[in-house]
Amino acid sequence: MKNFVEELKWRGMLAQIMPGTEEYLMKNMTSAYLGTDPTADSLHIGHLCGIMMLRHLQRCGHKPYLLVGGATGMIGDPSGKSQERNLLDAETLYHNQEAIKKQVSKFLDFDGTEPNKAELVNNYDWMKDFTFLDFVREVGKHITVNYMMAKESVQKRLNGEARDGLSFTEFTYQLLQGYDFLYQYQHYGIRLQLGGNDQWGNMTTGTELIRRTLGNEAEAFCLTCPLITKADGKKFGKTESGNVWLDRNRTTPYAFYQFWLNVTDADAERYIKIFTDLDQPTIEALIAEHRQDPGRRILQHRLADEVTTLVHSREDLDMAIAASNILFGKATKDNLSQLDEATLNDVFKDVPHYTLDKTLLGGSAVELFNQEGMEIFPSKSEMRKLVKGGGVSLNKEKLTAFDQSVTSDDLIDGKYMLVQRGKKNYYLITVK
Repeated sequence: MKNFVEELKWRGMLAQIMPGTEEYLMKNMTSAYLGTDPTADSLHIGHLCGIMMLRHLQRCGHKPYLLVGGATGMIGDPSGKSQERNLLDAETLYHNQEAIKKQVSKFLDFDGTEPNKAELVNNYDWMKDFTFLDFVREVGKHITVNYMMAKESVQKRLNGEARDGLSFTEFTYQLLQGYDFLYQYQHYGIRLQLGGNDQWGNMTTGTELIRRTLGNEAEAFCLTCPLITKADGKKFGKTESGNVWLDRNRTTPYAFYQFWLNVTDADAERYIKIFTDLDQPTIEALIAEHRQDPGRRILQHRLADEVTTLVHSREDLDMAIAASNILFGKATKDNLSQLDEATLNDVFKDVPHYTLDKTLLGGSAVELFNQEGMEIFPSKSEMRKLVKGGGVSLNKEKLTAFDQSVTSDDLIDGKYMLVQRGKKNYYLITVK
C-alpha cells in the first residue's frame, strides 16, 4: 500500500499529524473523512487542497468520505472567521450538496466496485432528529467548558477579533463537529479526519470525544494540510473579483486557466505539487527546466493545463488556450465566434468598451468607429491611413476599405464587434 503520509509530505500538503497516524495507515485500509460546508452551490480553489488530499488518500488504497455539513452549515464555524455565517434553509443546502458532489466526482471515484470507493454523507441526516436534551446528555457531558475555552479559535473570538463576541451557537460548533467524528466512527468505521490547519482544534475535540465516550483503546486520528497562501503571504485563490470557483458559470474555464497561468514562479513550484497528480520525478524535472529559462513559464503552463483539465475538461482547456491566443497570438474570426458570451467578456474585460445603437448598422466603418465618445482612432483621416496600411481589423479580419459597410452580419453572438488598431490595441463594441 502506497504511503499516504509520505505522499503528502513531499507535496507540501502536511501541516499537523497526530502521533500513530502514519503507522495505522500503513497497517490498515483506513476510512477517512473531510468536511465541507455547503454554503454555496460550488466549491472554490481554496477547497482544492482538501479535495486533493482525499484524491491522494483514495489513490493510496484508502476509503474517502466527503462530509457535507448540512447541519453545521446551518450554524457556522468560528474557526478563522470574524463573524457568524448566514444560516441556510434545508432546500438550499440539499441543492448545494448535489452540486458539490458533482464537482468532487471529477476527483474521486464514487461509483466504482472497489471497497475503497468514495462516499458522500451529510451530517444533517444524523443531526435532524437529535434533540437538544439528547445532545447535552450524550455529548455535552464528556467535554468540559475548560477544554472548549482553551481552543485557539474560541480565544481569538473572545479576545476582540469579533465585534460581537462569540455566540453560544458558534461555541457549540466544536462539539457538533466532534460528534460527527464519533457518529462516523461508530457507523462507518471512520478512523481518520482530514482538514485544513485552522480546523485542528475542532478535529482534536472529535478524537477526545471518541476517547472519552468509547474508552482509551478507541483509535482515532487526524491530520491537516497547511492553509495555502501566495508567496507574498496573501490569501490564496482570491482575485479582485472574488473567489476563483470550480463552477464554470461563476468562473469561466478561461478565467480559471488564466489564474493558474499568472501565478508567480515561487507559487508555481508549490502549487504544481499540491494541485496536480504529477509524480515527483516529473515535477522535479519541470522545476529544473523552468529554472533554466523562467521566461518560458514552463511551470505555469503545465500547472494551468493540468488543473483546468482536472476541474473542467480537455475540451475546456483547448478553448481556454484558444481564447488566450485571441489576445496574445494568432487567431481568426472563427476562433472569436466560438467563444461563449461569458468567455468573450472575460477575455476582453480589460480593453475599452463602447456601446453602439443598432439603428446605425449599415453605415460605413469610418463613421461607426468614430462616434462621439469613442476613442478608438484619433480622427477619421488617421483611421483611413491605418486601414490603407492594413492596420485595422474587425473581428480579427483586416478592413480592406475605410468606408466598408458594417452590418448585423458582422456581429459576434448577435451583439458584439471587436475592433483592433495595430497589433495590441483592442476595443469591444456592444450593439444595442
